[in-house]
Amino acid sequence: MLTEHYKFWPKRVSHNLTVPETTLYNNLAVSAARYPDKTAIYYYGQRISYRQLYQQSEHLAGYLQHKAGVQKGDRVLLYLQNSPQFVIGFHAILRSDAVVLPVNPMNLTDELKHYIEDSGARVAIVGQELYDRIATLTGETELSTVIVATYSDYLPVQKSEGADNAGDIAVYMKTLPEFIRAPRRKLDDSFAVAWSNALDAALEAAPSQTGPSDLAVMPYTSGTTGAPKGCMHTNRTVQANTVGACNWVGLSADGVILTVLPLFHVTGMVHSMLAPIFGGSQMVLMTRWDRDMAGELIQRTRCTGWTNISTMVVDFLMNPKVDQYDISSLQTIGGGGATLPEAVGEQLFQRTGIRYMEGYGLSETISQTHFNPPDAPKLQCMGIPSFDVDARILDTETGAELGPNQEGELVVNGPQVFVGYWNRPADDAKSFIEIGGKRFFRTGDLARYDEDGYFFMVDRVKRMINAAGFKVWPSEVETILYKHPAVGQACVIGVPDLRRGETVKAYIIPKADRRDDVTAEEIISWAREQMAAYKVPRVVQFVDSLPMSGSGKILWRKLQEDEAAAATPGA
Repeated sequence: MLTEHYKFWPKRVSHNLTVPETTLYNNLAVSAARYPDKTAIYYYGQRISYRQLYQQSEHLAGYLQHKAGVQKGDRVLLYLQNSPQFVIGFHAILRSDAVVLPVNPMNLTDELKHYIEDSGARVAIVGQELYDRIATLTGETELSTVIVATYSDYLPVQKSEGADNAGDIAVYMKTLPEFIRAPRRKLDDSFAVAWSNALDAALEAAPSQTGPSDLAVMPYTSGTTGAPKGCMHTNRTVQANTVGACNWVGLSADGVILTVLPLFHVTGMVHSMLAPIFGGSQMVLMTRWDRDMAGELIQRTRCTGWTNISTMVVDFLMNPKVDQYDISSLQTIGGGGATLPEAVGEQLFQRTGIRYMEGYGLSETISQTHFNPPDAPKLQCMGIPSFDVDARILDTETGAELGPNQEGELVVNGPQVFVGYWNRPADDAKSFIEIGGKRFFRTGDLARYDEDGYFFMVDRVKRMINAAGFKVWPSEVETILYKHPAVGQACVIGVPDLRRGETVKAYIIPKADRRDDVTAEEIISWAREQMAAYKVPRVVQFVDSLPMSGSGKILWRKLQEDEAAAATPGA
């Protein structure tokens, strides 16, 4: 286990972490007991206290158990935008002894069907703007109950309890997207129930039967096979990163966190929701990214921390109005998903005096295995191994352990590593390796570490595209493209993009009878109706042939290397 990085470890922070033998829900119960009247969520001018957050989670859990029939270990779909309902729904599912299955709100009906069928979920909590995508699946799957949330239920009204003054409310209301401000819709389907009705039932949840080893959260991730797989996380594995995140930056009840990363994603979930709740901090919640709104919220609520993806920082600093906002309250800014360009990092430092802290993690590790130290970060760097993480670099051919500045596959052992994939024993067997009696997860990422013990990403063994922080698996997109009647062969790769870091490109060999009439616009337009927007190819190139190996495999890496070379000046 490497120790070189300890000399850069945050001051007055232990090298080790004692993970609580309690549940994630217990974190909310404790903070509500400690700080009952303190603001837990600030939502565009409306304040929700820890007491209210706890009570509503309890009532929704009671409804899930007594009316929706949720039992211990059941998987419950959480299909919402960032909202108070996401936070309440997440904890209500835990309180009902069930497992949270967080789903990207950009996913469409066919994608949702896979999650429901694969997990066996019978209950879903959804935003009303997403309801029509999932309603039809009640007749095609085991899904039997859909609780429908209306975001405007939690928006402030003038002189309402917990709301800011009318002038502050007006600042937010005039710029919010329509789907956030939309009134509650009428629900005619027998399987659908309004969120407000579920809470108003005020049913008492049964005594909890969940312990630290029980499953708590199951985010889905894709892979080289293209079929998304559920990553099984227990209360203990999630607690490791929740508590670790708090300890790393000294997050306390006086912290004010700008919560803008998607909460369905493990980084947003841990750093912008679970860690603040553990610490008793305030979450300043944004449903959608808006650089002006972000500036306004940081200024008005005196945010101290902001976890993001690099594209948000770039967009925020490009705002001509950025100097109009007082962001001097910020103490920590960091994130992951894509590296921050060095020039942008320097610009951020000049404006704020804060060095950007990048991190590295996966759905399988419920966010971070690596952090950059707050006082000694390196840009475009994964960071150093987190608490009790044993990270090693292995030769991709021989499996031998490599030393400093040698490139190989990153493998990790740590308290945050998942139990395994849901009903995928074959994938588990390929994803773990034993070294010296310890079980290591094979990340599929090529990396190296320097003499100081800082790790750097080199490439990916797997074919993952990182488009503005969203993970896109080419094989999944290819599978869908093959359903188009004009597509004979398809190969999807990631190509450089100034704004998104990478974007999705599809090379397509059209079928003989469509070579003369199919267009790139047709393929792209069709794809928008078949998959989440971030997966849709932004570029389509028709070709007569694709590079093949001797065994007949498409050489996708050759296409990617050619694209990278073409994008490099002087190449």
